[in-house]
Amino acid sequence: MSEKFTKPLAERLKPLNFSEFIGQTHLIGEKGILTPLLLKKKLFSFILWGPPGTGKTALAYLVGKTLNANFVSVSAVDTTIKDLKGVILQAKKLKTLGKLTILFIDEIHRFNKSQQSFLLPFVEKGDIYLIGATTENPSFEIIPPLLSRIKVFILNPLSKEEIFIILTKALKDKERGLGNLDIKVKDEVLEKIAETSSGDARVALNTLEWLVELSLAQNKKEITLNDISEALFFKPLYYDKSQEEHYNLISAFHKSMRGSDPDATIYWLARMLSAGEDPLYIARRIIACAAEDVGLADPMALIIAVAAKNAFEALGQPEGELALAEAALYVACAPKSNSVYKALNLAYEEIEKSKNIPVPLHLRNPVTKLMKKLGYGKNYKYTHNFENGFIEQEYLPQEIKTKIFYKPKNIGFETKIKAHLKSLW
Repeated sequence: MSEKFTKPLAERLKPLNFSEFIGQTHLIGEKGILTPLLLKKKLFSFILWGPPGTGKTALAYLVGKTLNANFVSVSAVDTTIKDLKGVILQAKKLKTLGKLTILFIDEIHRFNKSQQSFLLPFVEKGDIYLIGATTENPSFEIIPPLLSRIKVFILNPLSKEEIFIILTKALKDKERGLGNLDIKVKDEVLEKIAETSSGDARVALNTLEWLVELSLAQNKKEITLNDISEALFFKPLYYDKSQEEHYNLISAFHKSMRGSDPDATIYWLARMLSAGEDPLYIARRIIACAAEDVGLADPMALIIAVAAKNAFEALGQPEGELALAEAALYVACAPKSNSVYKALNLAYEEIEKSKNIPVPLHLRNPVTKLMKKLGYGKNYKYTHNFENGFIEQEYLPQEIKTKIFYKPKNIGFETKIKAHLKSLW
């Protein structure tokens, strides 16, 4: 076997020119952002941000090749400042000879602040042109001074049609692909791979290569859907509990509950649970939504949300997931009111303005003779001594006695609360 065929199929099929590059037409298509700049040989620093298997490394390589630059590729995982100093030194020498250097840093989000700061002056002076690749949001992972000096381009997951094209090419390519092998793969198999690869070309090619190798080992000449094990297509959902996708999903989940969409609510809940999110974190978000977005429009929402958390702690997975689902759906379907949330914030704002206003004397508890002598509790009216358990008196300090913080809405249980308060005051 030749040395090149010892490499994985995905590595062998990396595009050698832009005509072989599939996808990301918004960047390098006929009307792509990068297209006119590359045609005019314009070089600048930028970051490629997108999910795995969308072509970040390949695109960076092709930019370097097109611009005839010295292309240095490193991984942030194992690159030190000492290594970077060597690259910079060589780049400066080449610059005096009229040769520009592109420093490609894969997984640039793994560089710490010191490593990123080290690059700043050399990027600013044009000693190097930086291309970074990351799966994480640069606004969270890249220091602001460096981010302000570079552009950020987003790469999208590949479509099923684009991945199908890549797989078809892999089967036909006799130089770098599987074209010399005596095996036939039905289109429906390629479509299934494309459908289950979540827009990741690398996963799709690895799956195809595994299927072909397995079939050849079994002396099969054709691969059909009947030959495929679902286990081959298992790909963990792209998710990092400490990174942006974590916040994206929980945000979508909370907004779906707030927006009274039970279908979206259950979908995002399942997405998070499938990806390994901490169920108790999800439970806390359901409780928060019940308090913030349902409030007194349906007081049972908070009770059910808290009960779901307790139920999950008692049951664990998978049974406890049903308790979370029930609570999430209840919150999603409940009438919505943020009057409690707004009331608390209005009270905080008033406290910030008026600071520590003394408690009115009649509301103070006279626990000693001296306090009673000073007027603590004087003229306080005990409500249960009056008809219907109510008597009108001032409870706010004199300085803010006209302030209104809680404004119940005409929805759900708050309709009754509003009517009751109106009958009293």
